[in-house]
Amino acid sequence: MNIGIQLAYLVASVLFILGIKYLGKTKDARKGNVLSAVGMFIAIITTLFTVEVFSLIEIGVAILVGAAIGLYYSQKVAMTKIPEMVALFNGFGGLASFGVALSDFFFKNANAAASLDVINLTSILLSVLIGGVTFTGSMVAYLKLDGKVSGQPITFSGQHLLNLILLIAFLAAAVLVFIDPSQVVYLYILIALALLLGILTVIPIGGADMPVVISLLNSYSGMAACATGFILNNNVLIVAGSLVGASGIILTQIMCKAMNRSLINVLLGGFGQTVATGGADGPAVVVKEIGVEETAMLFDSASSVIVVPGYGMAVAQAQHVVRELMEQCEKRNIEFRFAIHPVAGRMPGHMNVLLAEANISYDKLIEMDDINEDFSNTDLVFVVGANDVVNPAARTNPQSPIFGMPILNADKARTVIVSKRSMGKGYAGVENELFGFPNCLMLFGDAKQTIAKVVGEMKDMT
Repeated sequence: MNIGIQLAYLVASVLFILGIKYLGKTKDARKGNVLSAVGMFIAIITTLFTVEVFSLIEIGVAILVGAAIGLYYSQKVAMTKIPEMVALFNGFGGLASFGVALSDFFFKNANAAASLDVINLTSILLSVLIGGVTFTGSMVAYLKLDGKVSGQPITFSGQHLLNLILLIAFLAAAVLVFIDPSQVVYLYILIALALLLGILTVIPIGGADMPVVISLLNSYSGMAACATGFILNNNVLIVAGSLVGASGIILTQIMCKAMNRSLINVLLGGFGQTVATGGADGPAVVVKEIGVEETAMLFDSASSVIVVPGYGMAVAQAQHVVRELMEQCEKRNIEFRFAIHPVAGRMPGHMNVLLAEANISYDKLIEMDDINEDFSNTDLVFVVGANDVVNPAARTNPQSPIFGMPILNADKARTVIVSKRSMGKGYAGVENELFGFPNCLMLFGDAKQTIAKVVGEMKDMT
């Protein structure tokens, strides 16, 4: 039986690895998700044969209830709310590891036949720390994304020092737990410190900078699961947690590079605070406004179009009318593609998810590094709800807070049309120099409504 269980765990681990590999490409992501889900199902069923805590009937009922909840919310959640759901997933993953660690600690403390060795106790304390931080940090991220609390950074004097003191206090309490595990009061202190650290780590981070935060919290949830694997002596949990933790850290590093930030800057908090100096109050940008009819005419006369989507597209839920715009252009044999910046939106891959929901083919979604050279040969770039990711100040203005941040070269196209509600600034709090460029035109109004009117005008031309 033991050989069969280990073989099943091996199959599950291979499926996890293949799933992660396929998730690396948009067109294969669905296949990767299915493989990972099958691997997890195999791991869960196999684990059920190794424990005798509950009856199969109780376990079956729990699976059915969980599956029903998951199916309900998968059908109910709007695509624009996916970042919030991902934040909740990360939080509940951390909470699960947190709960397993506590239950194992109390069980072995109460059972004279059981023992807390160094490896087991270290794993428990790591799960409490990482799981607790992940849970409360993810809940704060969810509340910010959902608008239940302000998305603006919440900072105060001595914030970093307080976080350091709390971390040192956690380590000190952890040492006391090692000295005398029977004194559970020290564990309660650790619980409170871990939960508080999660809150204080995320509140300084602005809502517009959530791609990095969600990626980092996802990594934390994987590390917590890995530590839980050592607690339970479960190899497949160690493998799965390690994969999630490592891939999350790699993705976090990619996000940081895309924002021109260091990982340590994210870990210390204060990331993405609005900056009002160093170029934020430069000369006023003089813009040229364009109407719906003129916009339709420019699309009709173009031979190549690149759309740059941003969070504003998600807020306006304009992805479906953008698809209609694409269909009108393709009827005219106009090349139509999408340029995807790594941190566009509120989570990694946010724009990919929204555009896929509108049934836009994966092969039209081009990553920044693969499309940047094509902008100079493009007739028309249409920026929908994006801001800082197309701001030329990142290349030209050393005084700008976003200087050095990799951007999409939208300004190098022959004509740029920007769809925005107003002249509002992006997360960095600086004017977008692109809006004042001679080749840039501003299409003001709700993106969904204005693009729908453009599509209507193009239909009338045929």
